[in-house]
Amino acid sequence: MQGTRIFVNMHKVDVAADQFAAEAAERRRAAESARKARIFNTRQRVIGLDLEALNQQVREKKHQRHAERHRDKAFDALREYHDDVLLQQDTDERGKRADSHADLVNYWATHQRVEDSLDADLKCGLKGAVRITIPENELGPASMQIFQGEGIGEEQMRREQMTKTERDLQVQMEDNARRQMRNKHREMLVNRELAHQDLMGVQQVAQEEECKKAARIALDNYNLALATEQEEKLKEQHRRDERENLAEMWHTMTSDMMTESAEAAEREVRGGTLSRVLTDRWKGMSPEQLSAIHREREAQRLERQRQRDAEKIQEAAWDLQLLKLSRETEEEELRAAELRRQRRIQMDQDNMQLANEQQAHQEYLNKKLYTNKPSKDYFYQFNTSSR
Repeated sequence: MQGTRIFVNMHKVDVAADQFAAEAAERRRAAESARKARIFNTRQRVIGLDLEALNQQVREKKHQRHAERHRDKAFDALREYHDDVLLQQDTDERGKRADSHADLVNYWATHQRVEDSLDADLKCGLKGAVRITIPENELGPASMQIFQGEGIGEEQMRREQMTKTERDLQVQMEDNARRQMRNKHREMLVNRELAHQDLMGVQQVAQEEECKKAARIALDNYNLALATEQEEKLKEQHRRDERENLAEMWHTMTSDMMTESAEAAEREVRGGTLSRVLTDRWKGMSPEQLSAIHREREAQRLERQRQRDAEKIQEAAWDLQLLKLSRETEEEELRAAELRRQRRIQMDQDNMQLANEQQAHQEYLNKKLYTNKPSKDYFYQFNTSSR
């Protein structure tokens, strides 16, 4: 009976666990959809790291850990409640059996005494029997109770029957004692196995929590390091752009185009010396100067393109790492779910085995041990005479 109750309770817990597993799978699918949306978002992918998304992930992880702790506490409370209910039912059943046995003994002692039977004068030495005041010489043959030669060996037979009854009662008491010892030993083994399974489950849950906690701490540290690195890169890029812009502005302001250098309209006079700038004849920069400017611009464009390609490669590597971590987490959760399912199957098998053993023992008691039931003819043979 206890094994059957454990089986029913575990079935209820399995239904709740399946519901929580479905909700967890739905949360993972939503997180995966949000992650894909962030990956394929052009604005976030081009500009840089989305700190708001990382903070949202941290909040979701904290909420998930809180929900898991709340669920574990609910499971522990439910398990303790079921244990208390089973213990209370066992105690009530034992009390009912003891009360019933006490009432039965009281009934025997009150309403089924040997002194009140019809043959009390023969069994109890005329104690409690009805006394006849009429003289024996006036009584007829119908009033005779004991005939000559009838009670020969009756005392010896009664003593042997009492000895045999005591021996049978002693054997039954020993069998009951051995049966109770076996039941207590079996119950002790079952309780020890259940306690061992509970201890193993608690230890495994604690190990899983430690692993999850270490993985979360490592992931948080990794995300923080990446965010710090990305922020430093952005600051360095901003400083480099400012230096390049200032250098470009300074170069433009000090170039021949802005300062109107004499080389733009130089003329050799008086033995190779330079004359003043002829502003009315200046035709702009020379092809060499223009080609140098184009080369510098092309070099800057290539450098900028190389920087963009490097940033894209880094972002792709980061996305690949996030995808790998997500897949590893999902695989770990799948393995944990499979392990829980196997434990539930093993516990169901143990409960089924206990139920079969109890049923077989009950059939043995009903069909083999207690089969010698008295028939009606056995009771009809009494009280057939006038005695």
